[in-house]
Amino acid sequence: GNIHTIVAGQAYRSNQPDPSRIAKLKELYGIKTIINLRGAEPGAKWYDDEVTTSSALGIKLTNYAMSSSRQLTPERTRELIALMQTAEKPILIHCKAGSDRTGLAAALYVAAVAKGGERKAEGQMSIAYGHFGIPFSPTYAMEET
Repeated sequence: GNIHTIVAGQAYRSNQPDPSRIAKLKELYGIKTIINLRGAEPGAKWYDDEVTTSSALGIKLTNYAMSSSRQLTPERTRELIALMQTAEKPILIHCKAGSDRTGLAAALYVAAVAKGGERKAEGQMSIAYGHFGIPFSPTYAMEET
């Protein structure tokens, strides 16, 4: 899967994890909080599985819905940064594919939470993670944020 370290011991990123992957990430990295950038979708199998598994493992699940096709407003950007700052670490940040929304959140984490600098932050939104910053593509809004 698309699993990568943002800051070792603090933050990790992935695509949508299934129950076995959540358990494995808890075992490997001690994940205490999951930030789901897809938002809550009760009744959807992937969401119900995530709720059940994280609860059973003692992981706090936080839903923060964002779209890969719309820029985050400055206010929503501040909310996401605050959420990542205050979440119990280590955290796992994910969306569906783990590239666009997760890439933006990872870049914000590096820049604003870990104070890692702009170049290091921008590296989180690269083709290495499956993100393609192509103008006029549906996910270009993540570049523009």
